[in-house]
Amino acid sequence: MPYEPMTFAGVEVTPLCDAVGPMGPSIARPLPELFPGGSFADGEEWILHFHCFLLRTGSHTILVDTGVGDLTGPAAGWAPIPGRLLQELDAVGVAPADVDTVILTHLHSDHVSGCVADGAPVFANARHVLQEAELDWPGGGLMRDRIVKPLGDQLQIVHGSRDLFENVRVAHTPGHTPGHQVVLVGDLIVSGDVLHHPVQLADPTIGYHYDDDAERALTSRQVVLGRATYLATSHLAEPFTKVR
Repeated sequence: MPYEPMTFAGVEVTPLCDAVGPMGPSIARPLPELFPGGSFADGEEWILHFHCFLLRTGSHTILVDTGVGDLTGPAAGWAPIPGRLLQELDAVGVAPADVDTVILTHLHSDHVSGCVADGAPVFANARHVLQEAELDWPGGGLMRDRIVKPLGDQLQIVHGSRDLFENVRVAHTPGHTPGHQVVLVGDLIVSGDVLHHPVQLADPTIGYHYDDDAERALTSRQVVLGRATYLATSHLAEPFTKVR
């Protein structure tokens, strides 16, 4: 079942747990290699939570990220599939057709694979908001073919920070990928992959092995942690974290 929602600036934010599990062997590494400089117990295993977030403004139903997808999706090689996003939405009374906006933090398979099933958009009535810089990223080629192209004219490309609705804003936070973006809702930031593990909350200078640009990722992490009172995180065990 979904977590309890919290309300920020009049927007109800409900975390949805799409999946829980370790990285698959194709990309798994020991934690000290994934987070150089972090302190971990010998043999400690990283169990990821894959969170999406439902935002309800009263007039709009917004989904941030779409999770790991089904057994045939791009995340099938490494993530704990199939995801449970549609069941989680159903549990809070939301059908795919009710979603009018999908915000994609970036083009990694565990964040976008639930957009498309059998070659067609899952959220048929939703515009899908993506940063322009993500489309030019060489690392996003597979996702552009498998996810972006089927979205067709449902894709809305933005450049930099932009207000989408009252009290819902996207901000470009490059580093993990060139077009990574977060979502600002009052004093909450839905942080995508700006950070991945609690050690980065304690020490933002600890990077992540799979960040595309470590220096830009550090800058984005510091900016986000300096701005937010609360974070809604993609991969921490608890979806809401109070920063200060």
